[in-house]
Amino acid sequence: MQSKKHIKGSILYHACIMLFGFLMMYPVLWLIASSFKESSEVFANATSLIPKSFNFSNYVEGWKGFGGNTFGVFFKNSFIIVGISMIAQVTSSAIVAFGFARIKFRGRVFWFSCMIISMMMPPEILMIPQYLIFSKIQWINTYNPLIVPMFFGHPFFIFLMMQFISGLPKELDESAKIDGCNTFDIFIKIILPLLTPALITSMIFSFYWKWQDFFSPLLYLNKAKLYPVSLALKLFADPASQTNYGAMFAMSVLSLLPVFILFITFQKYLVEGISTSGLKG
Repeated sequence: MQSKKHIKGSILYHACIMLFGFLMMYPVLWLIASSFKESSEVFANATSLIPKSFNFSNYVEGWKGFGGNTFGVFFKNSFIIVGISMIAQVTSSAIVAFGFARIKFRGRVFWFSCMIISMMMPPEILMIPQYLIFSKIQWINTYNPLIVPMFFGHPFFIFLMMQFISGLPKELDESAKIDGCNTFDIFIKIILPLLTPALITSMIFSFYWKWQDFFSPLLYLNKAKLYPVSLALKLFADPASQTNYGAMFAMSVLSLLPVFILFITFQKYLVEGISTSGLKG
């Protein structure tokens, strides 16, 4: 009897998991299915996940882009912005986190409190002052407003790495000092290799947040040739003419691929980085 109850419970559990998993994946599945539909079919048969006929021309039409700029240009722009920003943000955050976690200096508590406050501050508060500053120094229609601030770290990544570093034994630092290492050597040779899970976790979050960022490029970029993918997708939606939904959904599917590939490749490090930082904090 217990064995039968266990089997029934297991079947019910897995059935519920599959149902919830399908509900969570349904929007993505709908997007993929719609990328193969004719524009007139997208909303005429909105609930169906199986197109009447697979229309691969949506990908061809969508890739042509706008104004002589193919989606290859938009993907290139996104990778430039995201790649430089991710490296700059993660590297600078690791340096700051090491300073807070291992180096004692005057005003350390004060500056750490300022960092925590900045992490809780809504980004909308900074939009107007930042725009006025970047406009004054003539950075509009360049990638500088999207990239340069990333060289000064991110509060969430700093806190995440600081928690990870705080959990590492300080005896490692002392042993390295005995062997003649200075503070820079300790960071590069001891802390940084052990920080790999937290670094990769921060890289994944940084890549995702920057890749899907829409408002910042909209605010600072006015030339189509500079648009990243997130901003280029809105060009399909033209209120003055008919919107090619099939091509728009096709390019939306392609825009998801880098995020999926990154997550699947580094999923192990993502879980390890978050769980280890949480436990050691």
